[in-house]
Amino acid sequence: MTNTRAVNRALRYGGRSVALVAAALGLMAATPLPASADDGPTREQILADCESGEGKCTFNEPVFGEAFLGDFRPVSDQLYNCTTSAATQSMTWSDSVSSTDSVGVSLTVGGTIAKIINVSVTATYNHSWTDTHTETSAVNMTVQPGEVGWISRAQVMQKVSGTWQTHYDDPKWDHYYWFVDDTITGPAANGTDGRKNAVVVKSRKMTASEKKTCSSASAGSDKSRSAKGRIFLTGDR
Repeated sequence: MTNTRAVNRALRYGGRSVALVAAALGLMAATPLPASADDGPTREQILADCESGEGKCTFNEPVFGEAFLGDFRPVSDQLYNCTTSAATQSMTWSDSVSSTDSVGVSLTVGGTIAKIINVSVTATYNHSWTDTHTETSAVNMTVQPGEVGWISRAQVMQKVSGTWQTHYDDPKWDHYYWFVDDTITGPAANGTDGRKNAVVVKSRKMTASEKKTCSSASAGSDKSRSAKGRIFLTGDR
């Protein structure tokens, strides 16, 4: 009799456990689960919803990479020395560097995406993040005769990686939540991780066609002539 009661008790509790597990599985099946962008929309679609505000987005767990010096880019007019002696002239340059996402698409300056990243970085690191940097200055540039010179600049850059979390009030692509990893590359403060911004003067020999243009410019009486980003130094200097 005792053994029969024990067996019945075990079966009774065992059946209850099975029922609880089945109920839990049914609840999980009925609950919309978060999904990754690989299962549905593209990363661009999700970020577009973040930018427009259709999706309520956060940039979770931001992690900074080590700062590095970006590529050199021309930031001034080109100076053509059409004279027979070296020429020195003060050249103004201006450079504006914006942030880009994983595939190199520039972020909207001051846009929603930039603000979300800044909020996340500030909360995590207690310092702000900038989506763009603009700088202007002047440099004395010396160009040899028959050459063209210009100013190039490289900005200190830094990557910040994180995960976008998007929440929709109503399911979109069959889910309320979507997650997508992203890495943003943007300008960093000069001196970050010991890296410094760089400004250099570059020059090269004129091409044959440029020399012809130089000859045409020299036909005038002015000692310098400008044409859409190009300055021609002519006459005796």
